[in-house]
Amino acid sequence: MTELQIWTYALVGLSFALYFGIAWWARAGSTSDFYVAGGGIGPIQNGMATAADWMSAASFISMAGIIAFKGYDASAYLMGWTGGYVLMAMLLAPYLRKFGKFTVPEFVGDRYYSKTARIVAVICLIVISLTYVIGQMKGVGVTFSRFLGVSMEMGLVVGMIIVFFYAAFGGMKGITYTQIAQYVVLILAYTIPAIFISLNLTGNPIPQLGLGSTMADGSGIFMLDKLDQVVTDLGFKAYTTQNDTTINVFMLTMTLMIGTAGLPHVIIRFFTVATVKDARSSAGWALIFIALLYTTAPAVGAMARLNLVNTIQTGEIGAADSNLAMDARPQWMANWEKTGLISFQDKNGDGKIQYYNDGALSKAQADLGAAEKALKEAQDKAGDTAAAQAKVDAAKTAADEAMTKYMTDEKTKKFADLGWKGNEVTKVDNDIMVLANPEIANLPNWVIALVAAGGIAAALSTAAGLLLAIASSVSHDLMKGIFMPNISEKTELMASRVAITVAIILAGYMGMNPPGFAAEVVALAFGLAASSIFPVLMMGIFSKRMNTAGAISGMLAGIGLTLLYIFWFKGWFFIKGTEMAPNVAANWFLGISPEAFGTVGAIANFVVAFVVSRFTPAPPEHIQHLVEDVRVPRGAGAATH
Repeated sequence: MTELQIWTYALVGLSFALYFGIAWWARAGSTSDFYVAGGGIGPIQNGMATAADWMSAASFISMAGIIAFKGYDASAYLMGWTGGYVLMAMLLAPYLRKFGKFTVPEFVGDRYYSKTARIVAVICLIVISLTYVIGQMKGVGVTFSRFLGVSMEMGLVVGMIIVFFYAAFGGMKGITYTQIAQYVVLILAYTIPAIFISLNLTGNPIPQLGLGSTMADGSGIFMLDKLDQVVTDLGFKAYTTQNDTTINVFMLTMTLMIGTAGLPHVIIRFFTVATVKDARSSAGWALIFIALLYTTAPAVGAMARLNLVNTIQTGEIGAADSNLAMDARPQWMANWEKTGLISFQDKNGDGKIQYYNDGALSKAQADLGAAEKALKEAQDKAGDTAAAQAKVDAAKTAADEAMTKYMTDEKTKKFADLGWKGNEVTKVDNDIMVLANPEIANLPNWVIALVAAGGIAAALSTAAGLLLAIASSVSHDLMKGIFMPNISEKTELMASRVAITVAIILAGYMGMNPPGFAAEVVALAFGLAASSIFPVLMMGIFSKRMNTAGAISGMLAGIGLTLLYIFWFKGWFFIKGTEMAPNVAANWFLGISPEAFGTVGAIANFVVAFVVSRFTPAPPEHIQHLVEDVRVPRGAGAATH
């Protein structure tokens, strides 16, 4: 066993022992404890637990990876996921806490005086939470597959067992105290390597400042300018310029913002404090704790990208001796290659790794291959061979033009002179960048092991919260709230644990075949929350006229439209090979990606709900008075319900 493995097993084992111990110590003794911790958690504690609940695998593992490869375009994730907390604190958290219901479907059922509305809300919540937890399970698999030396599948199984233990037996009370510990672990695991790496690259120990500092090599060039120079010389798009369309960046930011404000497993946290004032305070503290990681993420992403390039490109770009030899790959590369999350291919047989963006040339060659395949199919089926041949000829011309440009362009000619036959870094999964970053930077083994513990804590903490949201929806909202109102607390708790078990199995299975990187999958869940939960909560609080028919119609229209759009490009129920169209910008509606479509779904929800409510009877008088009472701030600071 290597020193790194010893450190990893030790730190991960100690952190698990801490989580299990807390979960057992704070285990739920009643349904109130199970769902909302008995309303006895302080705002600072709840803010820290909410931050851990919030900072999932998408935040800890995947977000910096997206920033590393998308650069400026990834700012939508930062703005959306932090801005959403402002919306939640201002528009939803205090009012929902004053209403005093345990779960979102319970609020929907009472506010819209309808069991049907409650059932629809439960279905929406389960769809959102299952989609969200797929990303967490992928994060668990990625982390275990590398640091514990097991397969992705085995990592998922181990993670499923761990999540079940403290989610099913601790409930919200156990999870709250466990997540406070998890926050401490994950924030240390995220910031300590960032401090080391920032110090190495820029001489500045504060990562947020290091991002805007000059390089420590004495060149006087700013770190971001250096990164821009390196990636553009290698044929990639500039790191600090916007490459995505403005409308897609805006829609993605808005989707993540209103999706944040509509996330059921986060909203339920505002019921674990005693007063409305504490609910608002919890949101503020959570934003502070989240900001510690989110302001560090851009530095982590940029520095990881620079370190990766410098590892492969060891000298002047275009020089014969500047490419890393295949047999000189550092140990971290070999370790990650075993997981299949990074791969290399010596296409020209020179024994070196040539790292260059061959996007235009590869696309031309791929188009030619597709055209030739279509021609063969037309010939085999006696189809329109003339049209197919014309497409082949056009594709050949485009490929020849791309190759000519590549061979003669001053920037790319130097790669051609080295016998370049394609980008030999064939895969780098975004989700490995944070976990691999300390290895790339040659940091001490204890730091690498600490990152493993933090990654696992991030993925498992959110997975537990999501699974509890699913469990409370099934047992509290469906069984006790609608179908079996007289069941005992013991039966209700048992039903919730059965629901958690089923949800874990489904999420684990889908986590083995996720529809994208962890952050992309989570963004899809935010889109579903934005299109279904956020509008119905907003209208329930701020519109006395919104009635049952409007709320139900809006939820169904919003989540239905968004799911249809996602499945159209991601495959039906995320099954690969069932996509209706290639997931490229040319096919998107108004250039809006599936991850950003939640805003369109939310607009559809609002419009449909508004129209339907105007053509159907108004809510009863007592409901309209209830809405007014919830909105009135008078006495809110001292409210306990």
